[in-house]
Amino acid sequence: MIGRRGLLGRSGAAALTLASVALASFALPLVAPPWHAARANRRITLLVGAAPGSAADRVARAFVPFLARQLAPTDIALRNLPGEAGLTGFRALADAPPSGNTIGWVATPVLPARLVDRDAGALLPRLRLLGAVQREPIVFVSPAATPLETVRDIVSRSSEDADAMPLGTPPPGSPPHLAALKLQMLAGTRLNIVTFPSAAAARQAALGGNLAAAALGMADVIDDLREGRLAGLGIAAEDRAGALPDLPALHEAGLPLAAAITRGIAAPADLPDDAAEHLVAALQNVVADPDFREQAEASGFQVAWIDGAAWTEQVAQERARLASLWATEPWLQSAGQ
Repeated sequence: MIGRRGLLGRSGAAALTLASVALASFALPLVAPPWHAARANRRITLLVGAAPGSAADRVARAFVPFLARQLAPTDIALRNLPGEAGLTGFRALADAPPSGNTIGWVATPVLPARLVDRDAGALLPRLRLLGAVQREPIVFVSPAATPLETVRDIVSRSSEDADAMPLGTPPPGSPPHLAALKLQMLAGTRLNIVTFPSAAAARQAALGGNLAAAALGMADVIDDLREGRLAGLGIAAEDRAGALPDLPALHEAGLPLAAAITRGIAAPADLPDDAAEHLVAALQNVVADPDFREQAEASGFQVAWIDGAAWTEQVAQERARLASLWATEPWLQSAGQ
């Protein structure tokens, strides 16, 4: 028979044991579940440093459904943050909490150009480039009614000539404008480069015959080239593009100029590794998606996967090249533009 004292003793011991277990449990560090395990009903915001309806905005919006397919059931909301030629969006991304809920649509050479012309070099270590998924070649075109033969026809007349051929581009510091500056440096002469407020305005000027030629992203002119409204002079690349196999590469004309817009996803620098790995896997699945490849072919893009480390290295190299170009040919009158 258990006496009252024995019963109390056992009850007290049991209470102490339960209390010890509770204290031990309380003392254990709280470990958050893996990022992907907690993604049900998650909402991701994709920052785009461009105005709604712009070329950069349209490309980002076309990409979102493919990424959403790989991250289902996650919702992806696009947020436009135009300003300072894309720098406003880059800064907002760097300042965002590194939770994986905010990512950014990033393009190069836009990013390295802003590091140079806005003296924003301290921004790069605050970003984590996850991977690039597409490349858009820069092409040189001329009006179909008065077509030039090759890009060398532009180079043959410098801006010192009264009859200099105007070469139109989007705004200063845009990828096509930088490509035109590189062509000028390569040619060793001054070209009559005329900048427009947007790619659409430069394209319209070329269609209207108000320019001898224009440098633009392939996506902006691929339909015009296919339907004969513009004549293609060449693609700034070593090889021809599959979307327009008859368009010669500038290297074929003895002009070793390569210029393209590379786009992908970045996040704040302190993004946890598990979140980064999950997003990278999703991006790689997008690149392998036949529907994405079909869209790219139709739109004038090239599907190309570049991992974050390699892309970051490319940004650093492009920044150095653009810094050298900026030293002799600053494309902005002031860094405040």
